Amino acid sequence: MQNTLFDKVFRDDDGNIVIAQPPNPPIIVWGVASLLQLFTKGDVTTGLEVLAFGCIFTWGWQELFSGVNYFRRGLGLIVLIGVLGSRILALT
Repeated sequence: MQNTLFDKVFRDDDGNIVIAQPPNPPIIVWGVASLLQLFTKGDVTTGLEVLAFGCIFTWGWQELFSGVNYFRRGLGLIVLIGVLGSRILALT
C-alpha cells in the first residue's frame, strides 16, 4: 500500500478509511447529559453541565492522543480547543 497523504490522514493501521466510528462511552454520556440539561433546573443542571464537559473533554483528549488516524486526532484537537474556548468565554 502506498503511504500517501490521504492514507496518513484517513486510514487506520489496517488500511481502512475511518472518518466516523461507533460512539464510545464518553460521547454517549456527553449526549445524554447534554439532552437532560434541557429538562432540568438548578443544581441538577449544573451537575449535568460539569458531567457533559468532563465527558467531551475526555473524548477529545482520547482522540487527540489515541485516534486511529490523523483526521480523528485533528478532530479531537478541534473539539478540545472549542470546549476550552467556550469555557473561557463563559467565564468572561
